Amino acid sequence: MSQPTNRVINVEDNARERTDTNGPNVPQSAQHQPSRDQSNFSDGSGPLFNMYVERAEKEDKDLADRWQKDADGILIFTGLFSAAVAALGAVSIQDLRPNPQDTTAFYVGKIYQLLADPNISRVSILSAPAQPPPFSPPTYAIWVNSLWFLSLAISLTCALLATLLQQWARRYITATHLPRYSPDKRARIRAFFADGVERLHLPGAVETLPTLLHLSLFLFFSGLLIFLFNINHTAFSLVAWWIGLSGGVYGCITLMPIFCHDSPYYAPLSL
Repeated sequence: MSQPTNRVINVEDNARERTDTNGPNVPQSAQHQPSRDQSNFSDGSGPLFNMYVERAEKEDKDLADRWQKDADGILIFTGLFSAAVAALGAVSIQDLRPNPQDTTAFYVGKIYQLLADPNISRVSILSAPAQPPPFSPPTYAIWVNSLWFLSLAISLTCALLATLLQQWARRYITATHLPRYSPDKRARIRAFFADGVERLHLPGAVETLPTLLHLSLFLFFSGLLIFLFNINHTAFSLVAWWIGLSGGVYGCITLMPIFCHDSPYYAPLSL
């Protein structure tokens, strides 16, 4: 009885030793199959790709968030500014078109001239101009409307570009961070799109939007000064004083970073 019992015990010990040495009975293909969050490389670069993807995702989201906030501010300003320019332009554009009342006044004057002097000769009647003189808009009206409508066109262009910027930011985040791919593929995709952003100067295009917006504001102020100068000198003086003061402050803000490197004030034209 003792010999069979010893043989069974030896078999169990050998099986336990094989289990401890080789590990659990798992298929070989499953042991070498990489997980979803690990790299397919066998050089241990998986953690590096994970670290790169995490930091890149945080950096890209912060960058896209800044772009979208800048676009929101531009859209709000352009909406209010365009409404003001359009309201004034609707008034000033009347000076570029002939006024029907002037034609009526011309013919009424002719009729009054005939009725007031019945002894006027027929020769003088025929020699008088039968048609009103051709309309010629005043020079100041041409300049005012040109500046204001150019300002309006630039402002609406900024609004369109700001809307596109929001779409670009969302597309960039969606295209560079796809959770269904492994970290090494996500890293390559992100590097591909990030290189395109730098190569096509997208950050520079974003910085151009405030510059265009400021340009439209300067054009509007120029047209406003010309308009008021030909309407009322008192109103022109008051508005010119304020625009001059604001322009001086803007110039100081623009030049301040050149002389004071720790200045928090900055303008799009600052170097």
